[in-house]
Order: sequence, then structure tokens, then C-alpha cells
Amino acid sequence: MVAPSRVLAKSLGNGNRKSWRLSLTFSILAEVSQGSSPRRTVSTSGNSGMRNHYGFVQWHRPKAFYKVRRITHKARTVMTEARETTHFGEQTVALEDKQGLVNAVFHGVADRYDLMNDLMSGGVHRLWKDAMVARLAPPKTGTRPYRVLDMAGGTGDIAERIINASVGYAEVTISDINTDMLRVGAERAKKWRFGGQATFVEANAEELPFEDESFDAYTIAFGIRNVPRIEKALGEAFRVLKRGGRFLCLEFSQVDLPGLDRVYDMFSDRVIPPIGKLVTGDDQPYQYLVESIRKFPAPAAFSAMIATAGFRRVTHTAFSGNIAALHGAWKL
Repeated sequence: MVAPSRVLAKSLGNGNRKSWRLSLTFSILAEVSQGSSPRRTVSTSGNSGMRNHYGFVQWHRPKAFYKVRRITHKARTVMTEARETTHFGEQTVALEDKQGLVNAVFHGVADRYDLMNDLMSGGVHRLWKDAMVARLAPPKTGTRPYRVLDMAGGTGDIAERIINASVGYAEVTISDINTDMLRVGAERAKKWRFGGQATFVEANAEELPFEDESFDAYTIAFGIRNVPRIEKALGEAFRVLKRGGRFLCLEFSQVDLPGLDRVYDMFSDRVIPPIGKLVTGDDQPYQYLVESIRKFPAPAAFSAMIATAGFRRVTHTAFSGNIAALHGAWKL
């Protein structure tokens, strides 16, 4: 069986040179005997292809790039008999259904994503993101490229900060599973000072289409709590980082300041969803986001998950009474 997997990439040149490329790649799902683990590799190189009605080029990956997933009959039987579940806000849903539900949320708010974060944080998220990039401290020069993967970074606000902080030296791949978020980011990148340093790729955090040890840093801001299998995403982050690479994750957390916790809970329950409905016409995405924060592991528990993925020197820093936390680690 052949399972299509679309990869959207945008490369912006300096000045007015812009080019789009849409890679339509395929992964093969084949049943063979037990053996090696799966690996998917995406190539977006080349100059040939047919343009679709959007003006994008449809790319077909050379057969040499195909990798085979091996699934035994026993494994399929277990998956059929026992469906794993997870949370979607306060709801319990099938694990395989969560990603589609999350996608629907962000399709609905993509054009107002920054406004959403303003509502969720009172605008303070901008300061937290500045602190995250300051912690990363990307180099401004060097003997080799400095490559960053910004996961769940569709709108590009973290990537733009990183590129500007490096004065155009860092090369940032902005990856997101949601095409609407990538569309918003790609449009914004046309106006960036160093737009040529950004590439947009549609990908799943649980199955990244990048080679091992491809990046010097991996960043993710307010995205990992929406991943169905967080431990898989952390494992993929570890895989694609080079030895000595940096992991930074900014995420909403659980308020631990007495008094502020009650105020923030009331604000989250009674203010954020109604304002979201007023601004976007729908309060459900905002209700989900409030509930997803409460379901996310506490900083100590999440730090343990990061360490289990193989990272070392794991730390977390609380921001604003632990409304958010910045988690950091190294691949050593």
C-alpha cells in the first residue's frame, strides 16, 4: 500500500527573488518479515515537475529515497484489538484521532494565531519568546552553517527572531503539520530582512523527514502539548540534532504562585473563550487551548521525559509565576 505524504517547502531569496516548491512525496508501507525500524527521508531538490492549479510544483521523490516500514501480522492484530486513547482538552479520544482534531483547531485560528497567544498570555508571550532566543544565542558568524529546526513554528515568529539575532547567519527550517500556519508564515517571510534564510516544510513532529544529525538546534514554542505522542516527538528531536546540539521548548505551564493561580484559572475559563468568540466567531478553539494547558505535564515531569529521550543537562525556567516555562537540554 502506498501512503501519500505532502511536504510543502518555501524558499525565499533576498530582495524580490521568491520561489515556491511543493513536494509530493510517497512513503511505502509494506509487509515483510521482522527487521529494521522505519525511516522516511524527504528530498526537496530538483528542478522538474508539473505545476498544479495553485502554481506549486508537484515533486515525485526518486525511488532511491523510499524506505520500507515493516509490520508483522501480530503487530497489526494488537493495534486492532487495543486502541490507545489520549486527551483532547478535557475529552478522551482515540490516539490516532487527536492530530486531526488539533489540525482543525489551528486551521481555524491560523490567521489570528499571534492574537490568540496575546489573549492567552496578555501579550507577555512576546517577551518569553525573546528570552527563548536570547537563551539560544545563535552565532553571527562561523566556519560552517548554523542550522535550526523550528518545529510547530508555522507563523515564523520564533524563526524571524533567531535569524535577526544571528544577523542573517542562521538557516532556519520552519516546520509545521498545519498548512494554514505555514501559509501565514510564508506570507510574512516575504517582508523579513533576511527572508532567504528561511525554509518552510510541512511535517509531523513524530516522524520528521530529515536525516539524522541535521541541525545544530531544535526549538518549539507552544506546540509540543498539541502533539499526540510527545515522547516520539522528543525522540525525533534528539535524532535530528547533531552531537552538541541544543533543544529549547517554550510551553505554557501550571501556575504555582499563590493567588495568581486562582486569578489565571478564572481568566482562562471566563475571559479567554468569550474573547476568542468575539474576535474569531468561535470559542471552541480557545476552550481547547485552555484545557490542553491543564493536561500538559508539570515542568518536573516534562523534564523527566526530555531526559528519557536521551538529552542531558536538562533545565527549566519558570516565567511569570510559571504561566509558561522554558525547557532546555543538550544532545551530548
